Amino acid sequence: MSIYALKPRFQALLRPLAGALARGGVTANQVTIGTAAVSTAVGAFVAWQAPARTPFLLISIWMFVRMALNALDGMLAREFDQQSRLGAYLNELGDVVADAALYAPFAWLPPFSPSWLAAVIVLAIFAEFAGVMGPMIGASRRYDGPFGKSDRAFAFGALGLWAGLGETLPDWLAMALPLFAALLVVTILNRVQRALAEAKETVR
Repeated sequence: MSIYALKPRFQALLRPLAGALARGGVTANQVTIGTAAVSTAVGAFVAWQAPARTPFLLISIWMFVRMALNALDGMLAREFDQQSRLGAYLNELGDVVADAALYAPFAWLPPFSPSWLAAVIVLAIFAEFAGVMGPMIGASRRYDGPFGKSDRAFAFGALGLWAGLGETLPDWLAMALPLFAALLVVTILNRVQRALAEAKETVR
């Protein structure tokens, strides 16, 4: 189960905005590049301010906005004839860059461990790579959970909100990153196994 399952409902709410953007000449690639650029800027600013807690509210707010923008660029591409090979690269690479930039500031926020944060970032990259590999073996692009992009956005957004409200983070919260890492390992295994199973069924 993953928050990704709620994406169709989220897209339905955003469809009028996607239409307005398309009529205004905004392209999917522009949204993708802009989202990655702002994510990097937000992450750099919060890391620069760390361990000050209030700036972490920006991560919480931006995570929600970014989920909307990720849905919008997909709708612009699919529903307004803007799909392209370049767009596919930008979409996947932009997400990886944005994730790393927005997770990184937590390395400077007690009680989180920089080593575990680095492990989460690397495993998140592997998880997306495992998903992208699906079409290469005759399966679909895999978005299986339990800790896909939307789930990670929710988790880090919640941590950013908690820290940003000025609350002292308890020591036991240090276990969140090892938990995230474990969930990412399960996510990677699920994506590989289900892609292989899907490809096998396709061959039949």
